[in-house]
Amino acid sequence: MNALLIMILSFAGYLIMYNLYGRYIGKKIFNLTQGAGVPAVEMEDGVDYVPTKKEVIFGHHFTSIAGTGPIVGPAVAIIWGWAPALIWVFVGSIFMGAVHDFGALIISMRNQGKSIADYTAKYVNNRTRFFFFLIVFLELWIVIAVFGLVIAIVFSMYPQSVLPVWCEVVIAVLLGHAVYKQGKSIMTWSIIAVIAMYITVAMGIYLPFNMPEMAGIPATGIWSIILLFYAFIASVLPVTTLLQPRDFINSHQLLIAMALLIAGVFVSAFGSNLEIVAPAVQLTPEKAPPMWPFLFITIACGAISGFHSLVSSGTSAKQVRYETDSLFVGYGSMLLEGALAVLVIISVAAGIGMGYPTKDGQVLTGVAAWTTHYSSWAAAAGLGSKISAFVNGSANMIASLGIPTSLCVAVMGVFVASFAGTTLDTATRIQRYIISELFSNLKLDFLTGKYTATFLAVATALVLAFATGAGGKGALKLWPMFGAVNQTLAGLALIIIAAYLKTKGGVKWLVAGVPAIAMMVLTIWALILNQTTFGANHNALLQTVNGISLILAVWIFIEGLIKIATVKTDIDL
Repeated sequence: MNALLIMILSFAGYLIMYNLYGRYIGKKIFNLTQGAGVPAVEMEDGVDYVPTKKEVIFGHHFTSIAGTGPIVGPAVAIIWGWAPALIWVFVGSIFMGAVHDFGALIISMRNQGKSIADYTAKYVNNRTRFFFFLIVFLELWIVIAVFGLVIAIVFSMYPQSVLPVWCEVVIAVLLGHAVYKQGKSIMTWSIIAVIAMYITVAMGIYLPFNMPEMAGIPATGIWSIILLFYAFIASVLPVTTLLQPRDFINSHQLLIAMALLIAGVFVSAFGSNLEIVAPAVQLTPEKAPPMWPFLFITIACGAISGFHSLVSSGTSAKQVRYETDSLFVGYGSMLLEGALAVLVIISVAAGIGMGYPTKDGQVLTGVAAWTTHYSSWAAAAGLGSKISAFVNGSANMIASLGIPTSLCVAVMGVFVASFAGTTLDTATRIQRYIISELFSNLKLDFLTGKYTATFLAVATALVLAFATGAGGKGALKLWPMFGAVNQTLAGLALIIIAAYLKTKGGVKWLVAGVPAIAMMVLTIWALILNQTTFGANHNALLQTVNGISLILAVWIFIEGLIKIATVKTDIDL
């Protein structure tokens, strides 16, 4: 199929479904009310609870849920073919992911901005809430450690991205000061900030930075330490100081990157230089796990991701100033992420065929380029491999606009690192909320303070990162099971949303209930297969952690279904 046609049909479909299905869910299922009380207003504290314009919170929410998720997932799952990946991204984001994100957001807003793990007690029971906390903590523990490593890998692969990524932090703080302290127009000054950031991108090409080894610690380890220290600072600052302004810059960066990619698709397609070189379907790629259920585990962000429920009920629910804004923020941002995932699929299915540099200096094109990169599951599955497939493919398409390839690579490298940084910051802040809520429930109030909880979040991630040595790659030991844990969390979040909707009576709960059952079946299936694989490989660590996750998933799934079947409509909504 033509890459241009795929893009046009997908984007048109997202617009139509937002206005049909999305608005239907907002109006008929969740009964959004403009004048309803929201925690951002009722609990405003200037630090975490801050009523925010929907355009600004959209930028924060989108960049937090996206990260590198919609990039790395499709970039590796396309090994099963572009058609299954595209169908899952399109259908999943509309009927599962967007419902999941929006539902978690609106329920949290109706429960004082509490996390989905915390309000589980209200809609299921206290025991399930504790188990839910454990799964959420495990997920965020891996996310914080891994995304620090992702940025470190991007810095190593694309040293020209180091200067602009760190300059963006300074620019964001200055933007926050101008907007929130001096009353400047956020739109005008954010555009100025974006221009300044892209100037630093150009500077980065001429001022690349390669982190040297220090005290026997390699570059990835040094960067992991620096990034986790940064995450501590960023997550305890008021959201108006860094989080919101930086994410608003990133939302502009996203729009620019997507505009360049869209323009690149048009120009390349009309120039007869953009052909899909990936197979439509490839059921048995070398050494890959079975497409069922692992396609639906590998592509999370872009279709549905449990991490999104943590962002919705963690930071975003504390900033949305009108209940009606939640549809645009929660449902709309998920569809935009789906659109980004479509562009990623096109980049790795077609863009990579426009020119693929090999390690020995050759530049391959066409089917040979794709086949070389995706010669086996092992070749395609590494973090660096996923990132390079997207960066190289997208840079090829953007270069068709007449932009120097070196600048295209730098722009996309910064794009990936910036979004990974947003996920790192947000995940650390959410982990702080989770730790505080958990210890508050356990009556250990001395561990609930902002700095104490954040220190625990960062320290545990640091321990995981360096569990296997000075390279900071310890989280990769748990990475093989992350996808299943993440999607299990998505299924569990949908169960909570379904239980909430069941209290409203009728069949509204099916909007979340049907996707919940589908996700739980797929993810429990994947966890069982993982347990078998880890056992065959005698990997005691993964067997233990995966086994615990499997038990918790089945337990919460059963308790959730029982609650849905027996729930009454007498809960105060």
